[in-house]
Amino acid sequence: MFMFDYGWIAWRHMVVDSDSIDSVAVLGAGNMGHGIAEVAAIAGYDVVMRDVETEIVEDGYENVEWSLGKLAEKGRLDESPEAVLDRLETTTDLDAAVADADLVIEAAPERLALKHDIFGQVDDAAPDHAILASNTSSLSITDIAEATERPDQVLGLHFFNPPVKMDLVEVIYGEETSDPTADAGYAFVESLGKTPIRVRKDVHGFVVNSVLGPFTSEPAWMVSREEATIREADATMVHERGYPMGPFELGDMNGIDVGYHVRSEAGIPIPPIMQEKVDAEKLGRKTGEGYYVYDDGPGADYGPDDAGDFDWLRVEALMVNEAAKLVGDDVATPEAIDTGMRLGAGFPEGICRRGDKLGLDRVLSTLRDLQETDGDPRYEPAEHLVALVEAGYTGEEAGQGLYEYDTGSGPGEYPTLSWQLDDEGLLAIELDRPERLNALNEDMSEAIVDLLTSVEEDEVRAVTIEGAGDRAFCAGADVSGFASIEPAQESEPSTVFRTVAEFPRPTLAKIDGYCLGGGLEIALACDLRIATTGSEFGFPEITLGLLPGGGGTQRTIRMLSDARAKELVFRGEHISAERAEDWGLINRAVDEDAFEETVGEFVEDLVGGPPIALRHAKRVMNRGRDQDLDAGLDLESQAFALLLTTDDATEGAAAFAEDREPEFAGE
Repeated sequence: MFMFDYGWIAWRHMVVDSDSIDSVAVLGAGNMGHGIAEVAAIAGYDVVMRDVETEIVEDGYENVEWSLGKLAEKGRLDESPEAVLDRLETTTDLDAAVADADLVIEAAPERLALKHDIFGQVDDAAPDHAILASNTSSLSITDIAEATERPDQVLGLHFFNPPVKMDLVEVIYGEETSDPTADAGYAFVESLGKTPIRVRKDVHGFVVNSVLGPFTSEPAWMVSREEATIREADATMVHERGYPMGPFELGDMNGIDVGYHVRSEAGIPIPPIMQEKVDAEKLGRKTGEGYYVYDDGPGADYGPDDAGDFDWLRVEALMVNEAAKLVGDDVATPEAIDTGMRLGAGFPEGICRRGDKLGLDRVLSTLRDLQETDGDPRYEPAEHLVALVEAGYTGEEAGQGLYEYDTGSGPGEYPTLSWQLDDEGLLAIELDRPERLNALNEDMSEAIVDLLTSVEEDEVRAVTIEGAGDRAFCAGADVSGFASIEPAQESEPSTVFRTVAEFPRPTLAKIDGYCLGGGLEIALACDLRIATTGSEFGFPEITLGLLPGGGGTQRTIRMLSDARAKELVFRGEHISAERAEDWGLINRAVDEDAFEETVGEFVEDLVGGPPIALRHAKRVMNRGRDQDLDAGLDLESQAFALLLTTDDATEGAAAFAEDREPEFAGE
């Protein structure tokens, strides 16, 4: 009897891991439900999508069918839409939907009683090993799990809308969620090609909505008290602080009632202007009017000139404070929070990183001033924020804040750049802002310069530069930063392009996707360029009333014919990889299947080649290009004579005579 009980307990709590997940049930066929079902089917899972009415299920299936067709048109599917649809079944029978499921994801309306009914029935009908997940964005995972006999196997998997496009998923612990359950959920999200972040405690709003709350609510309080205007707030946050849309525009897009109900249910005070809009049923875009007028109106018509004296620091200080609460309470790490805000809310940089740049002492001082003036509890500084400042950890300049910063010599870790130097001497650099198509911003530019100027040059044989994700090498400069640029600061060529061009080792741009504007200038600063056939190239600056400012006009005019260089710059249009190869803008345009192999062949020659000879060849060719032929020939002759004295030249001659591969040591 004891042995039987022990075995039953062990088997009952044997949580399935991600490798054992084959069948997924999605309960709900609305916008979130059919989106989650679609991404799971694309990833290769057998999916059953269920809703309460046949018509809802059919509409959801048709939406999946339409979306898959669009993805196929854009070349974003690895197989036919029909093959994906073969893995998607539909039903209105809940018991049948979950009977064979390894993972159940509930995506029903945000009502706790409804979710209790669903989870109670699922708990009875699903296999004992199955993980039960909720896509809730506002309800407690702990409360939801109370409807089951397996709270350790319940977690939150909060996808963002629309799931097919949004990369972020919050993986949320309830009070009794086991680590194996959370680990399996995390790995499942990764298998979808999404980015998971761990939310280790079941706090209201989880990570993204907790931090995002003050972004929308504080400007609403300020407008309610006539301390600012709607357009002033939106214009300042977008055109001066770089956010993708203003707080009132965001409220209109999401639906003012959505934020209203979340705040109401949590007992959070509601700004008067929000209450007025809900009472008048002016809820945003969906009703034709909210903070802005959409039907027969201009919509969110603010511009850079509308930015005035809006107190953006007040808003950002509150967001940093929320992030500090999450870190101090061990809900999430700064890295997870910043990933969440970039991928889930489209922030230009993580709020923890921004807080460290502002200075945590400045943030704390702002909160204390507001607390003294207003007395509202929302200005209460987080204990963790106070502790950091009192310890002298005030941010980037201090060497530590919410993050620790590498203040030593040599390359470090960079929030917008990843890199690896292997034993063969290949320095592989990845531009890491996929949520912004790897657009260049100040942080990324400074990171490239710091890496290439601090790395031990003798350990590097060659450099590759590529973009994170599958959509872009680099889609240009982050235009959200243009508003704050001073003309005098931009009168000299940007250091980043010169640093890449002048790095003494061979450099190769691995281009897969958009290579535009400043991204194309980074690629042109490299010595070699290999692209997939689906990549696109161009200088769109002219359409913004600008011109390429990182060497684009000069490198193209030297690389292409005058007519082609001017066509590229003057028209601002994209050209295909095949045309770029034909024009001489890139070295190769290859199918995606052959991309890594082709790059590997180039890299093998660069890494295995004679480093001294390659260095001198690069220097002579770059300098000689801008001089007359005689001067260029003199440079070549001098370099040739020098190379004859090197051990590499001796090794090269010996290897040739002995019919073997040379082993160059760079001496």
